[in-house]
Amino acid sequence: MALNVSQKLIESHLAEGELTPGAPVAITVDQTLTQDATGTLVMLTLEALGLDRARTELSAQYIDHNLIQEDHKNPDDHLFLISAARRFGLWCARPGTGVSHPLHMRYFGRPGATMLGSDSHTCAAGSLGMLAIGTGGIDVAMAIAGEPYRIAMPEIWGMRLTGELPDRVSAKDVILEMLRRHGVSGANKRIVEYHGPGVASLSAMDRHVIANMGMEMGAVTTVFPSDAETKRFLESEGRADVWQEIVADDGATYDLEEEIDLSALEPLIAKPSSPGNVVPVREVAGEDIYQAYVGSSANPGFRDFAVVAEMVRGKTTPPHVSLDVNPTTRDLVSDLARTGQLFDLLGAGARLHQAGCNGCIGMGQAPATGRNSLRTVPRNFPGRSGTREDSVFLCSPETAAASALTGRITDPRDVEAEIRSTDPPQPPTRSLASFEQPLPPEQAAKVELVKGPNIESLPELEALPDELDIPVLLVAHDDISTDEILPAGAEVLPFRSNIPRIADFAFRDVDPDYVERAREARDAGGHVIVGGRNYGQGSSREHAALAPRHLGLRVVAAESFARIHRRNLINYGVLPVTFADPADRQRLGRDTRLRFTGLREAIMGSDHLSAEVLPEGASLKLILDLSDEERDLLAAGGVIARFRAREA
Repeated sequence: MALNVSQKLIESHLAEGELTPGAPVAITVDQTLTQDATGTLVMLTLEALGLDRARTELSAQYIDHNLIQEDHKNPDDHLFLISAARRFGLWCARPGTGVSHPLHMRYFGRPGATMLGSDSHTCAAGSLGMLAIGTGGIDVAMAIAGEPYRIAMPEIWGMRLTGELPDRVSAKDVILEMLRRHGVSGANKRIVEYHGPGVASLSAMDRHVIANMGMEMGAVTTVFPSDAETKRFLESEGRADVWQEIVADDGATYDLEEEIDLSALEPLIAKPSSPGNVVPVREVAGEDIYQAYVGSSANPGFRDFAVVAEMVRGKTTPPHVSLDVNPTTRDLVSDLARTGQLFDLLGAGARLHQAGCNGCIGMGQAPATGRNSLRTVPRNFPGRSGTREDSVFLCSPETAAASALTGRITDPRDVEAEIRSTDPPQPPTRSLASFEQPLPPEQAAKVELVKGPNIESLPELEALPDELDIPVLLVAHDDISTDEILPAGAEVLPFRSNIPRIADFAFRDVDPDYVERAREARDAGGHVIVGGRNYGQGSSREHAALAPRHLGLRVVAAESFARIHRRNLINYGVLPVTFADPADRQRLGRDTRLRFTGLREAIMGSDHLSAEVLPEGASLKLILDLSDEERDLLAAGGVIARFRAREA
C-alpha cells in the first residue's frame, strides 16, 4: 500500500488500531513539549501520578509565556518548573531563552518523531516531517509517564502546492489563504499534509509558519515531508545526523485533495477578531494604525525579522506608530546584531522586547484603546492582546513593516525598499547555555519540588453521579475561544498554578456574574453550559476546562467542539454532549434546568442521552460521541483518577 507522509508517521508509531479515518488509534510518543503557562499543571500532574522519571525519548520544558515579573508569582512558578524538570528528567529552557516552538525545531526536533505538546501550536514541528500534536497538559503528562496518545484516526487532507511565492508575499499569506478558504474549523479532525512541487520553494522556517497556524483551522496537526530542504536546515544547525528522508510514496492518496498556486497569492490580512476573517490587504488599505508588532511563534525565523529590518532601513516610523519587535529567541537577537539588522530596526524607531511570547498572549505590549494593531501573531481573538476592546489584525512581516512606515494599513508591494539579504549568518548562533540538561536518575530522585505560596496541588474531583438536576448558567456564542472562557494576559496567567484563584476569572468578559452564580450552584450539584459551533477553539490551555470544573461545571452541551478543549473537558470529568437537533440549542436559556437520570449507564453503553427540560418537562435528545477510552475516563472521574486506580 502506497502511504503518504502522515500515514507513515502514524503507522511507525501505532500501538493500537488501524489507519482508517475515524477508527480509534493509540500512538506512541517520542518527545514532549511543555511551556510555563500550561506546564505547571503538567508537573503538578506528574507529582500527583507519583512518576519517578520521564519515560520518553526526550521531554523539554520551556519558560516563554509568563516572563513579566511584577511580583513573586511568575518567578516562583519558574523555580517550580526548573525544579520539576530536574526531578522528572526533562530538559529546561530558562526564562529569556526564547519561544518553545522555534527552539525545539532547532535543538531537538527530528524527522520521523512523534511529539505531544501542551501548547496548541506544537503542530509547528510538522515543518520537519514530525507528527506533532497540541493537547491539554494532562495528556502530555500521561505521555511523559509512558502512555500512548489516543485519538480517532484523522482524515488526511492533501494540499498540493505549485509555483513559487511572488515578491512581498510570504509564508504567512499561504496560511491566511487557507483560513480565507476554510475558516477556523475547516480542518477539524484532519491532518493537513502539504506536498507537490511548490513545497521545495519553501524554507524550513517558511514551513514552520504554515504548520504553526494550521491549529487556527482546527487541524489535528500539519505535516510537511522531510526532504532536501529539511536536510539543509538540519545541516546548518549542526544536526545532520538526525535527518532522514520521509516523503509520500508514489501513488499515495489522500482522503481530501486541494491545490494552491503559490504564484497566484497576494498579501492577505485577517481582520478583527478572528483568524478566519481574511481579506486581501488592498481591501483595508488606508486604515490608520497604532501598532505594528513583529514576532511570535507564527513568524519566528530570522528572515521574518530581517525582511522588516531591510524594509525600514534608513527610514523612521511616524511618531504615532509603535513598532514592537518581539524576538523569538536569544540566538536570534545575536544573529540580527551580527548582520547589523538589529541596528536597522532600532534606527527606525523599533521597541525591542525580551525573547519570549509576551504580547502574543497579552503579556505586555497591549495596544491602545480603540486603535488598530497589526501583528504577525497566530491569533486575534477578542481581548487576547491584553486590551479588552482591541482591534488586532493578523498579517505577514512585510505587511507589518510597510504599514509601520506609512502609519496606515499598506500593501507591502506599494512601498519601495531594497532588500539585500534575509539569510541568517552562517553558522547561525547556537548556544545551550540557557538550557539545563536532565540530571542523572540518582541525582534527580533527591530533588525537592520548589513550591511558592501561589502554587496549589491539583483539586480532588469526583466522578459524575448517576443523576443530576442542574441549571444552565451560561449560553455561549459560536466559536467561543478558550481565551474567552478563561482569559490569558498579565492579570490572569500568574495564577495558573492556583486553580481556586484562577477560577475567579472564568468567563469574565462573557458573563461577569458567572463565577458567583457557579459557586452557588456548585453546592447544589453543579451546572451546565450551553455552547454553539466550535466550542472552545484556540489555546490548549486546560485551565479553561479545569477552572469551570472547579466551579461545578458537569456538562457542556454544544453544537460542536474544538478538538483540544473537548478532550480537556473529558480529562477532568466534564461530559461534552452535542444536540441531536441543533435547533434545540434555542430552547435552553440561562437558568433553564436539566435533569439527567441513568447518566453513568448511558455514558458506558449508549450513543444517546436524554435530559428533561424543566420546568416544562419536555425531553431533550443529546448525542454521546465518545470512544471506549473516553467512556472509561468519564466513569473513573478523569485521567488522574483512572491512572491512580490502575497503578494501585
